[in-house]
Amino acid sequence: MMIETVDSAVSQNTRYLQSQSERESNARSYPRRLPIVIKEAEGIHITDMDGKVYYDCLAGAGTLALGHNHPVVIEAIQQLLTNKHPLHTLDLTTPLKEQFVEEVFASLPPSFAQNAKIQFCGPTGGDAIEAAIKLVKTATGKRSILSFQGGYHGSTHAAMSLSGTLGQKERVNGLIPDVHFMPYPYEYRCPFGIGGEQTHQISSSYIENLLDDPESGIVSPCAMIFEVVQGEGGSIPAPVEWIREMRRITQERNIPLIIDEVQTGLGRTGKLYAFEHAGIIPDVLVLSKAIGGSLPLSVVIYNKDLDQWNPGAHIGTFRGNQMAMAAGLATLRYIREHHLPEHVTDMGSLLVEQLQQIQQQVGCIGDIRGRGLMIGVEIVNDQHIMDHLGHYPAHPQLASLIQQECLKHGLILEVGGRHSTVMRFLPPLIITREQVLEVTRIFGEAVTTAYQTLQTSTV
Repeated sequence: MMIETVDSAVSQNTRYLQSQSERESNARSYPRRLPIVIKEAEGIHITDMDGKVYYDCLAGAGTLALGHNHPVVIEAIQQLLTNKHPLHTLDLTTPLKEQFVEEVFASLPPSFAQNAKIQFCGPTGGDAIEAAIKLVKTATGKRSILSFQGGYHGSTHAAMSLSGTLGQKERVNGLIPDVHFMPYPYEYRCPFGIGGEQTHQISSSYIENLLDDPESGIVSPCAMIFEVVQGEGGSIPAPVEWIREMRRITQERNIPLIIDEVQTGLGRTGKLYAFEHAGIIPDVLVLSKAIGGSLPLSVVIYNKDLDQWNPGAHIGTFRGNQMAMAAGLATLRYIREHHLPEHVTDMGSLLVEQLQQIQQQVGCIGDIRGRGLMIGVEIVNDQHIMDHLGHYPAHPQLASLIQQECLKHGLILEVGGRHSTVMRFLPPLIITREQVLEVTRIFGEAVTTAYQTLQTSTV
């Protein structure tokens, strides 16, 4: 691999980062925690402008299901260009689009697919969330929405209104009204202060009682929305019993259930769709990220009984991104034909096993959780007093140091969760056993180094 030489003491990375800082919006986020400039990328690896190679366990926040520049994705894009197929079609159809829809529907549980309609949205998951909310409000004529603490549904206006993240909201006035936040079954930091299985049991009982209480203060909802595994909220998986209860509760009361699988869809959790772990069928499914095969695309798939909006009710110039459909079709076919969900389950189990071994050696890992290759490691301060559940408080400073140490030694991880203390593992679904072992080796050394550095600085 050719590495560009640097003529001065200033690295190529530094030059580009300085330029980005001077000209790009103050809202930029990832470069602040991951100050690198990407030159090349293949599979799980990326190479920066100074020639340093990294394991990418962020993978476009879960977008790169097959990693960077997978051959089947490149071939699909090249074939589209060679055949002079259109790149942009609004919502006019093409043979490619029909093939894409056919493959998506074939990937769904038959009982869902046979009664489903699909809406193509703008490039981001946030736009698809906006569309889903408009859909259910139109179909039900109602306005209240049940969302969940810790959830994240995007940065657009309605999507942000549905999210638990406070940082984005505090300086934005006039968020959409009638959004009511329910307690998500986060067992480690139990919202009821109890923990264990009782967390999801009380959550279910609380929500059902609230919906049946004529003095609850919440008018009849148009929908409930949640992530089966909260992503940005800290890789928190909902117990399958709770998911089933949410489906029962909403179904009995004719409340449309929206499942946000923007990050979990297409095998990330060990099933093609995360809701399949619980054996339920949602009314509305929101997909983005991996569905475009690394390119911008988002869709809403929903029960045809909800298809009551008028022509043009939700539009978007780039909802006809043919290149993303080509890449997404190739990606979905590869995932299904090569049984990647089963591979994800195996690699996820190995990843958790290795992380648990690290946990036994240090006191600063409070919890390891997730499903498939969507794993979170919660960093805690074991020098403080435990709470009544026997858990140490969050340690954002140490989590930040661990992220820096990982980057220094060639591992890209993002942080998330409350106080940004959860190290999030979102590697490509094609990660190998050897790569899992190397990633966890680097992570273990980074945790030890960061912990010792912090202890030394506080002495």
